Amino acid sequence: MNAIVIVDKNWGIGRDNNLLVHLPSDLKYFKEKTTGKVIVIGRKTLESFPGGRPLPNRLNIVLTGNENYKNNHCTVCVGEESLEKELLKHDEEDVFISGGERIYEQFIEKCNVVYVTKMDAEFVADKYFPNLDESDLFKMTWESEPMKENGIRYRFTKYERCTEPAL
Repeated sequence: MNAIVIVDKNWGIGRDNNLLVHLPSDLKYFKEKTTGKVIVIGRKTLESFPGGRPLPNRLNIVLTGNENYKNNHCTVCVGEESLEKELLKHDEEDVFISGGERIYEQFIEKCNVVYVTKMDAEFVADKYFPNLDESDLFKMTWESEPMKENGIRYRFTKYERCTEPAL
């Protein structure tokens, strides 16, 4: 299982149910990584998408605790057990945990790879991603050259699960 996220210097990911910033190259990177794959998101994340509709060309699975929640445009799983059954139908390398905060927290320890776009900027956030630089579970194995878009410096990074805790 994978996760994919964009974070600021403080590992902030969102505010008021929106991304902190929209970087077209990051959205393109997200699309390249997840097209034809499975994304697992929470209901609020789905509602933050354009028109509140699932992203095209990928299987959108919404995890919710609300037994009455219905959505005819994506797969809805009520509770983690229901999600685990659904994910058995898919290759774990094709599954991307894609937010929000609670979904990331719930599944980060089950991920083998985490793709993080790291912005060299700070924003006012009310949602955060676990700081992988302080984690013994993951280590950064790749980072792109620094880039700049819309006045924001950033780089793409890849974290992989450690077979042993990081030093």
